[in-house]
Amino acid sequence: MRFCFAILACSLICVTGAIPGLAQIPSGREVVSPSAFPSFDPVARGGSFQIAVVLKIRDGFHINAREKSADYLIATDLRSEAPAGFKTGDVTYPKGELHSFSFSKKPLNVYEGKVILRMEVTALPNAPLGAQHVPLKLRYQACSSEVCLPPVTLEVEAPVTVASGPTAARAAHPELFQSQR
Repeated sequence: MRFCFAILACSLICVTGAIPGLAQIPSGREVVSPSAFPSFDPVARGGSFQIAVVLKIRDGFHINAREKSADYLIATDLRSEAPAGFKTGDVTYPKGELHSFSFSKKPLNVYEGKVILRMEVTALPNAPLGAQHVPLKLRYQACSSEVCLPPVTLEVEAPVTVASGPTAARAAHPELFQSQR
């Protein structure tokens, strides 16, 4: 009976946050919220477009930039195994910002707040028509000024609608894409 009471008391302490810092640490998956958007909707068979992956990073946390500051750090990485009918290309990563943290003697190159990654994609001439998804994998490590969480890989689905000809293609999400081809 005492054992059950002890487990119940520990559970309540952890849930209510009676031990400072214990209940407030999120998992790495909860720190970054990614969303994917195509530069055209629909895209044309045989046409090129971009996918923007918008990362919203929780206040008080950062993730390492693609260009990491030290070998031991885990860089942000976006990849795709292109589905049939698509070819993925290079990813453009923004420059990070140098920030100082108490745990590092030198400033670290990190992303905070909102970050946009862009991937080049081509809908091949044989791309399936209609609603499609380009599966992406986002890998990062989130840290605060006190703790680094284990690295995580999130699956991100990029919705794309494919049309048969170039006349159907329409630019989309101009707030995310500087210039449309």
